[in-house]
Amino acid sequence: MAKMTKAQIIEALASKVGVAKKEVATLMEEMTTLAYQEVKRNGEFVVPGIGKLVKVNRKARMGRNPATGAEIQIPAKTVVKFRVAKAAKEAVL
Repeated sequence: MAKMTKAQIIEALASKVGVAKKEVATLMEEMTTLAYQEVKRNGEFVVPGIGKLVKVNRKARMGRNPATGAEIQIPAKTVVKFRVAKAAKEAVL
């Protein structure tokens, strides 16, 4: 079974809710923009029932170059992670 494309998600939501596909697409784009802004400003963005995007600080660590085997220093950096909500885990698993 193939995964749903963005167009298929928009079409499914539009028919389920009974609104135009263009409105659903606009809503998805605005939600994405809002999520990025909130994670940047507050460190997290919650999508109720699905999960949350969280900004996490990774420590510096030692790594290994797989081609040469040489040890390298990996610098500290900030990354964004997605944490799945308990309700989503229970519904899917």
